Amino acid sequence: MALFSRIKERLGMSAPVDDFEDTYEEEYVEIDTTRDIGKKSKIVVKSFVLTEFGDVKEALDAIREGYTIALINIKQLKDKDIVELKRSINKIKKTCDAIEGDIAGVSENLLVVTPSFAHIYRDVQVSEVHE
Repeated sequence: MALFSRIKERLGMSAPVDDFEDTYEEEYVEIDTTRDIGKKSKIVVKSFVLTEFGDVKEALDAIREGYTIALINIKQLKDKDIVELKRSINKIKKTCDAIEGDIAGVSENLLVVTPSFAHIYRDVQVSEVHE
């Protein structure tokens, strides 16, 4: 309430702060997270977790549909079996190439895979020129 009073004073407003708080205090929107949005949505960003090689299939099926950008967490598989991780990443890369999509590592444990309509922005590393 003190914040609104200070803003009101600086802006020279004469409306009571209490009116503002009473008006917006109880308004909120409840979101149903279990509802299937289906084909209404143009693009879906979906997360996947790789715990074994077989988990790749679900992510790749979603990407092949052409409407999904996949965020793939590889930490569990990396900690469990590095050979399976390499095999999984190779499978993802091959599929990504086949659909003309894009793939990038966002962090040590997260991959982003997009279908052909999206491109992943990458910073251009500029090397310094030494004389």
